[in-house]
Amino acid sequence: METRPWHRHYDYSVPTTIRYPRIAAQEFFRLSAGNFPDRPATNFYGTELTFWQLRDQMLRMANALGAMGVGKGDRVGIHLPTCPQSVIAYLATLSLGAVVVNLNPLASVNELRFIIETTGLQTLFSFDMMLANVRAAVSETAVRRVIVTRVTDYIAGFGVSAAKDLELEEGWRHFSEVIAGNAETRLPRVPFAPADPALIQFTGGTTGVPKGAVLTHANVVAATLQASLWGSATTGTIPIEKRNVLSVLPYFHVYGSIVCMNWAFFNCATQILVPRFEIEELLGIIASFEKIFFFPTVPTLIAAVINHPQAASLNLDRRLGLLNSGAAPMPVELIERVQGMGIFFSEGYGLSESTSLGISNPVLGMKKAGSIGIPFPDNDVRLVDVETGTHEVKPGEPGEIVMQGPLVMQGYWNNPAETAGQLRDGWLYTGDVAQADEDGYLFIVDRKKDMIIAGGFNIYPREIDEVLYQHPKISEAVCLGIPDEYRGETVKAFVVLKPGETATDQEIIDFCKAKLTRYKVPTIVEFRQGLPKSVVGKILRKILRQEERERLNPNKGGNP
Repeated sequence: METRPWHRHYDYSVPTTIRYPRIAAQEFFRLSAGNFPDRPATNFYGTELTFWQLRDQMLRMANALGAMGVGKGDRVGIHLPTCPQSVIAYLATLSLGAVVVNLNPLASVNELRFIIETTGLQTLFSFDMMLANVRAAVSETAVRRVIVTRVTDYIAGFGVSAAKDLELEEGWRHFSEVIAGNAETRLPRVPFAPADPALIQFTGGTTGVPKGAVLTHANVVAATLQASLWGSATTGTIPIEKRNVLSVLPYFHVYGSIVCMNWAFFNCATQILVPRFEIEELLGIIASFEKIFFFPTVPTLIAAVINHPQAASLNLDRRLGLLNSGAAPMPVELIERVQGMGIFFSEGYGLSESTSLGISNPVLGMKKAGSIGIPFPDNDVRLVDVETGTHEVKPGEPGEIVMQGPLVMQGYWNNPAETAGQLRDGWLYTGDVAQADEDGYLFIVDRKKDMIIAGGFNIYPREIDEVLYQHPKISEAVCLGIPDEYRGETVKAFVVLKPGETATDQEIIDFCKAKLTRYKVPTIVEFRQGLPKSVVGKILRKILRQEERERLNPNKGGNP
């Protein structure tokens, strides 16, 4: 195999290639349950389930689902927040050879119905707080089995609800009653192949119409091993009986599914499950543990934690082990603050289509502020011309990131046209633009579609965002191009100030003038109380872009 130039930057514990076992994704859980049956697998507001208890419940659920008619290849929707029930449903589904379809608990009725109809799923796990949406979404669809839980059923002291408490529709089943009603704990005998689908992960896409990335068992196995080995220089030194992961990332998102849940299965670690992000509650959870050894998260959440008045009293520098950031670029100013605290930190990059991984900074080795790092083992990355997508660009020039390797999805579910647009000769075209330096480290410039063209100049908004984050009064910021009669587009900045601060638009513009070339300086500043974000905390430019379009053309609207 040709040596990749980035291999020389790997940490000592990271192999340059991995021998991936030809196993089903859920086998990593069986490894932990077999070797450490009495270790806590989950901690949910202080209530623990051991690996063996979790194994017992997921096998009862799997056999019950099998008796209901769920079989290999069937799609099963998991419409749950991060809680023990979501872990049980995930493992039970995969154990039958069925395919997990992850659903955002806050999805609208139309979004739920679209995914149900697109995937043809007939079985759905959901919970009490969203039953109105579920009732509306499943009517007149092929859904035959709905299994409902109350999230607090798995918290000691709250009691366990029953079907009559939730006023379930006729034929719908109660989660805990399904488990209690099936005593069978034999492992279902289902043949697996690495290419079998394990997950269908829906992602927005450039058209605004969700697309379901099909991730195979081989993809999940590869991602779990890569994530585990990449951080092993720190997490590998921790005794198994102390390993834990703070799971604030939602499990219905591929980043949380791989880097929290599946990572924990493979590393025999306790998952500290957090079903919602509420900053005081999260700080209380962190304070209740002597040490959080692994905390995968996103930039907005890191900023919220370290900027909070209680942060100093928590001694985060000694309480947090390895902090990992992904899903969105982390401002350099924030990176430097974390590094200044002495916390082990790594920023990475990936997509739903690449099983959430792809590129990352070494944990111990050389990091570069603002860089997403270097490719993971067995993951080849090229930067190609943004316009043609054919030839590689020279070092220092911006090019679209294309990736090839065991992380890349099988394709989009039942969508050959979109698959052909993103997968070409085995290479995944990401739509993200980056530059490579002399060491092969990659720096995200921006999304290809976010590029602003003002007066003939190409402007990548992330460069402006980085400057805005340097302003001492700004908490969050993002900019985009809006129509301008003279320049074609002009730069508008959306700014959230830190609590108690005030500023004028001219003050922000003057700050940018001192640090940016003239044509990149925002001409309009809008102050906001908050910015629209995805479920994992990524600021959504497309929502702001749509709002601007509707403001200029109030009768048109349309997809971002």
